[in-house]
Amino acid sequence: MNQIHPTAIIDPSVRLGSGNKIGPFAVILGDTTIGDDNWIGPHVAIGTPAQMRNGPHPISWADELSVAAIEIGNGNVIREFATVHAGTTNTTRIANDCYFMTQAHVPHDAQIESGVTLSNSAQLGGHTIVQKGANIGLGAVVHQRSLIGSYAMVGMGSVVTKAILPFGMAYGSPARIRGANVIGMKRVKIDDELISKIEDALRNADLTALRLLIPSEMESFDEAEVSLQS
Repeated sequence: MNQIHPTAIIDPSVRLGSGNKIGPFAVILGDTTIGDDNWIGPHVAIGTPAQMRNGPHPISWADELSVAAIEIGNGNVIREFATVHAGTTNTTRIANDCYFMTQAHVPHDAQIESGVTLSNSAQLGGHTIVQKGANIGLGAVVHQRSLIGSYAMVGMGSVVTKAILPFGMAYGSPARIRGANVIGMKRVKIDDELISKIEDALRNADLTALRLLIPSEMESFDEAEVSLQS
């Protein structure tokens, strides 16, 4: 059973699982699928079309479907005034257990993996890929078609114009890797010796070493880079 505030607007085309809590004046439109146990706060907008000059702007609230869909998984928290836009060429996807703070923006065609945190007013450009467990700081801006690797940390107010490696800690304008997300590595129970080796590899931008030290994360990262170029 879902708990939906009476002022929320849920289009008949939206497919909802169970256990979702949807707050006052939230608006969910279009070809949108939402799983179970999500918390969607007041004034959240999900399903409006991509922000593209001269792009299609279907009237989603009057039975016109967006060009592509939105899929949201389970156990996510989407705080007040956050926005999620419909895809254009690909489905906009949000996996599971993400936490999006107030005014965070998920753009068209974005691929957001599980466990991602978007802090207040974090702004992502279209087609961005944010891999599992990554943390985007307050007011950070991520250029379109960017890639944030697994468990990376992007500092508040940063401007991301290049891919951020898995477990990297990046900040500045433009953002550069300044170290390793040691706290993130400890949270996923990486031992101290391996953490030290990953820190050295990140410091030296040694991709060969990283592929040996964290093979699954780097394989996923490399595949995502290829997909962004296609």
